[in-house]
Amino acid sequence: MKTHRHHHNLALLAFGLISAIIISRLPFFETIIQSVSQLGFIGAFLSGLLFASTFTVATGGLLLINLSNTLNPLLLIIFGVLGAVSADLLIFLFVKDQISTEVTPIYEKFIAHHHLKKILHTRYFSWTLPVLGALIIASPLPDELGVSLMGISAMTISKFALISLFSHTIGMISLVLLAGAIS
Repeated sequence: MKTHRHHHNLALLAFGLISAIIISRLPFFETIIQSVSQLGFIGAFLSGLLFASTFTVATGGLLLINLSNTLNPLLLIIFGVLGAVSADLLIFLFVKDQISTEVTPIYEKFIAHHHLKKILHTRYFSWTLPVLGALIIASPLPDELGVSLMGISAMTISKFALISLFSHTIGMISLVLLAGAIS
């Protein structure tokens, strides 16, 4: 049954990516970008929501770049980050258990040796999964991967929210600065 679920998740990922590519090439996509841009800071919040998901990160990034031409960059980042953190918290709260049950066996497989497992769970290495998760959230990589690493580490919701806030702030500052440098 687990194998079926893994194939199901891969099929959904492939479907989402193919759909995003097709939709982004349709004429109405430009209309959607312009409509969201007209929403101002609500559009920034919605773009942040999209920025936090594997299937919509490209769309969210494009919307944020487009909004950087018309909105105050600081407020754009604040509202975008609030949207992204909201999406991450939803993922953390509603999917945490399922992701953890899928990722934990993989983690356990690579840490099969008892001595290596002991070393990785010492106080010196206990921070590695949350830090790696935070770096993934700040990067253009899918947030779900970072969220699952933090879920495995049994992180509290408040710590997760702070890390997500910090990581998305770094990521969006980088995106807005890059957009400003290009234009």
